[in-house]
Amino acid sequence: MPRRARLNLPGVPWHIIQRGNNRSKCFFADGDYRFYLDCLREVAGKFQCAVHAYVLMTNHVHLLLSPEETGSASQMMKQLGQRYVQYVNRTHQRSGTLWEGRFRSCLTQSEEYLLTCYRYIELNPVRAAMVGHPRAYPWSSYRCNAEGNSDVLITPHEEYRRLGKTEESRREAYCALLEADLDPRRIEEIRCATNGNTALGGNRFKAQIEGTLGRRARRGLPGRPTKKSEISVEQWDLL
Repeated sequence: MPRRARLNLPGVPWHIIQRGNNRSKCFFADGDYRFYLDCLREVAGKFQCAVHAYVLMTNHVHLLLSPEETGSASQMMKQLGQRYVQYVNRTHQRSGTLWEGRFRSCLTQSEEYLLTCYRYIELNPVRAAMVGHPRAYPWSSYRCNAEGNSDVLITPHEEYRRLGKTEESRREAYCALLEADLDPRRIEEIRCATNGNTALGGNRFKAQIEGTLGRRARRGLPGRPTKKSEISVEQWDLL
């Protein structure tokens, strides 16, 4: 059965997860994290993908980025993955695959959901009980987005910029968001959308994506398959 093509629109943010094969480690030493970030910085620039947030966990990676062109995020991830695997195999004298198949992704609605993805990504080490505070984890964008540390990889999204008129006020507002607990239902939405290659957002956003791409952007509805023409944007808002 052919795999489902990715939802792909230029300018619409992507949440991306790439896992190690069989959930195995993909980072073995500090130099591995640094090499990955250096490569990410290079290929993100090459393929015109603005990176807004990231975290490199021991056995997987989360990225939040906006591609300028259709297909550029996939090209970026392909080159990044290949270069990193070659480096790991050479450095750690191993062979074979490192990643668990192709990366997972979802298109993300800017309003409300985008900043939730920021928080979901940067709080990942805390949820995994690796650290007590995201500041203590060195391989994420937290120190840049929340504390103003320089990180040439990061391009703030417009939704982040709207948090305040100055850099300081934006960081303060963002830190306040991070202190609030993430709704478990929203966490599940992020996971389901990313693993299922569906759109992450409200029903109106999903309907707009479907109208633009001419294909389904959400999990199938139960019961009889329904023609898209039979359901309006307003009706989707009630589902």
